[in-house]
Amino acid sequence: MKRRICPTSREGEFPVTKRKCTVLVATYLMLTFMVLPRSAVAMHIMEGFLPFNWAGFWAMITLPFLVTGIWSIQKSVTRNPSLKMLLGLAGAFAFVLSALKLPSVTGSCSHPTGVGLGAILFGPAAMTVIGSIVLIFQAILLAHGGITTLGANTFSMAVVGPLAAYGVYKLTQKVRAPLWLSVFLASALGDLLTYVTTSLQLALAFPATSGGVMASFSKFMGVFAITQVPLAISEGLLTVLVFNVLSLYNRQELQELSVLPEEVKA
Repeated sequence: MKRRICPTSREGEFPVTKRKCTVLVATYLMLTFMVLPRSAVAMHIMEGFLPFNWAGFWAMITLPFLVTGIWSIQKSVTRNPSLKMLLGLAGAFAFVLSALKLPSVTGSCSHPTGVGLGAILFGPAAMTVIGSIVLIFQAILLAHGGITTLGANTFSMAVVGPLAAYGVYKLTQKVRAPLWLSVFLASALGDLLTYVTTSLQLALAFPATSGGVMASFSKFMGVFAITQVPLAISEGLLTVLVFNVLSLYNRQELQELSVLPEEVKA
């Protein structure tokens, strides 16, 4: 009997069996919940940590991306209502991964973001809305992040992260990179760019006495990198596995979203 792989044995896809996909995803999530500490200083930038002027600044910059994202989601769902399930999956994926945290810097912490998958499927604008909803629920239900810092956290995780992930995915596909590699790089680099942005936000709000913003930025980046680099790699690998499962069971939807080419048959 032939062994079915996840999703197929076509060139450019990660050759993992369906059974291995399920086992690896379940094992990854279980081990992460067991290993990561239960308490941390905060998720994202915590409530009240940013000065009022900077909190308002990031909220104003994020607003246009939210409006564009709402329009993008309405357009996608109106054209194909069945995509609501994939939208929900993208939101759940981002919520679960970004709730896994490692203490990193006073006032913030390191964690996966989970926005790369949604950015690949629906584009960066839609993920701004989904990411902001995720952050609101985490702030209210889990006390991770905050309402006053929602604009800053949304900009880093739900604007910059998805833009970076989407850009990397499209660029690597344009140069005909293997599909699994495009997904991995998009997810991992989207995660890392989120923390570059967070480091810049903290550096702008709290410049060092000696060296100013750049010195503070370097310090934040140095501390974040210790935990964020391995987290980004792990997130990239997990996203590849989840994407392979979607390619197997939701191929038609991915073709309609132009994520997979129309001529590819299940």
